[in-house]
Amino acid sequence: MYQRTTVRTATAIIAALLIAVFTASCSTGESPATTDASENWLADYDLDGLDGREITEYLDAMPVADRPEELIASVEPHTLVLYDTSGNETTVPLPEDEFYLAFAPFIEHTHDCHFHSLTTCLGELANEEIEITVTDETDAVLVDETVRTYDNGFAGLWLPRGIEATLTVTQGERSATVPISTSEDAPTCLTTLQLT
Repeated sequence: MYQRTTVRTATAIIAALLIAVFTASCSTGESPATTDASENWLADYDLDGLDGREITEYLDAMPVADRPEELIASVEPHTLVLYDTSGNETTVPLPEDEFYLAFAPFIEHTHDCHFHSLTTCLGELANEEIEITVTDETDAVLVDETVRTYDNGFAGLWLPRGIEATLTVTQGERSATVPISTSEDAPTCLTTLQLT
């Protein structure tokens, strides 16, 4: 009897740890099965009535300490996938002509990421001023501005869909330049911008 209880307790602890690890990391490209269930549950997170772009911007800019621990919001190329620990799930379309790219410049520490998680991804440089430039294949400048990274260490850009471009991030004497894409299957999370 004691051994059976110990096995059950150990199994429950392992299951809880696996759930915690899964929900505490960025998405690496896989998403849960989604449903078009009633979106009334989004009101619990102050997201009811917002479109995909508004939800994305609201959650990405939210201070880390205020983020709901039970909500996962994953930015995929065409949809925002939302689900919570109560089993609620829905997808919200993103703009047809724009692609959201979240990027986290770093100096020492980064993580793997494919689809940006608005509620769990954390970058190294939170609330830091950076200069960003995006140029397309013809060297036309699409973005040239100074922004402050969000509390989660990321900055986000809405870019035209279907382009190949170059992103340069500069902070003081350090900078990084990487190719980016807003193609159909492109990642929405960029964590390879090491500032040197």
